Amino acid sequence: MAQLTDITIRNLKPKAGPKAWEKPDGRGLYVFIGVTGAKSFVMRYRINGKPQKLTLGRWAPPDERSATSPTEVRLGDLMSLATARKLAADVMLQLNRGYDPAAAKRDEAQAKQQAAADTFERIAIEYLSRDGDKLRTKRERERMLRRQAFPALGPIPISQLKKSDIIRLLDKIHDESGPVAADRLLAAIRRVLNWHAEREDDYRPPLLRLKPRKPASEQARDRVLDDRELAAIWKVSGEIPTFGPFVRLLLLTAARRTEVSAMTWSEVKDGAWTLPRERNKVAAQNKGVKDLVRPLSAAARAVLDKQPNIEGCPYVFSCGSKPLTGYSKPKRRFDARVAAVLGTAIPNWTLHDLRRTARTLMSRADVRPHHAERCLGHIIRGVEGVYDRHRYLDEMLAAYEALARQIETIVNPPTDTVVPFRKV
Repeated sequence: MAQLTDITIRNLKPKAGPKAWEKPDGRGLYVFIGVTGAKSFVMRYRINGKPQKLTLGRWAPPDERSATSPTEVRLGDLMSLATARKLAADVMLQLNRGYDPAAAKRDEAQAKQQAAADTFERIAIEYLSRDGDKLRTKRERERMLRRQAFPALGPIPISQLKKSDIIRLLDKIHDESGPVAADRLLAAIRRVLNWHAEREDDYRPPLLRLKPRKPASEQARDRVLDDRELAAIWKVSGEIPTFGPFVRLLLLTAARRTEVSAMTWSEVKDGAWTLPRERNKVAAQNKGVKDLVRPLSAAARAVLDKQPNIEGCPYVFSCGSKPLTGYSKPKRRFDARVAAVLGTAIPNWTLHDLRRTARTLMSRADVRPHHAERCLGHIIRGVEGVYDRHRYLDEMLAAYEALARQIETIVNPPTDTVVPFRKV
């Protein structure tokens, strides 16, 4: 028979000393009186002989119960004695059916705690740690996430990350740096979320149908430096240490900027530069791609000969434990010097334009297309790519020398041009 009423519960006082106590109501239901006088309902029962405790919720006096209070009271809510007895009866029914609500409550709390710990930043860092070494652009991607994504999205549990959160961030990047920068960040975020989805049972990424802001067809660049621009860039590159030789070697080898910036002295041997397949972009798309050997022209070797080879420093263009990174600041200073030479800034040019310009200059020098494509490290498609196993090192060297001569002609045009007279 019930022993408690709301009046008796109101009159229950904490005992002397720092010790809580409980008053039974019957059938496993107790009123817990804390040292501060706060009162709550708890259930006590046994599972496999082991005592268990389940807190139902805090007792609310009749005058604190609002008429707008929810009709369906759940665990943890404010509740009356009658509601607590109903919940206690429900708990006993669940126990008889083999379901332990206390264990379910602990599991739910643990899941919430885990979800709070699984923030976007933590998941992204784990992704870079576990799969980052497979990425050719790991450092660039990590820097982009830390600078652009983590301040806004980092603290948010990944299970609570919404499409609207990401769109707001992309809008900000779009306004500040343009649609291409926003799309690059979107690609990095999408990869983190998809990686997490591959490892979790119930996670569904919120970006399944979010499209890039600039179509791939519009992102493709066709910028080629004209002779006047190229001459100014070459002149300034001979006046600035580190970044200047870096620019020259980009042009003389037609290589990608990350390939040159991470070049090590150990990769340069016997007049050739061997790019390991793990740093080769096309190797990620084709498992059959091997190390790329680029024979170096005399002009390229001259650039390397002037670079200081410091003991203990593995990189050609960086003296430290990391390769040359962060191109934007040195390029701004470089561009300012070029603008001073030309009298105006070169509009809309990037370091990757040097690679496209080099390929165009090879065509101007009558280099055969499949020789030039091998210099760029492109995969030769079709029957030729399958059956032709010749390494073409001599042909590539000839192509690089022709490129260097073409650059020399542009930078230092001949002055003793003979103009023939027409016979009359």
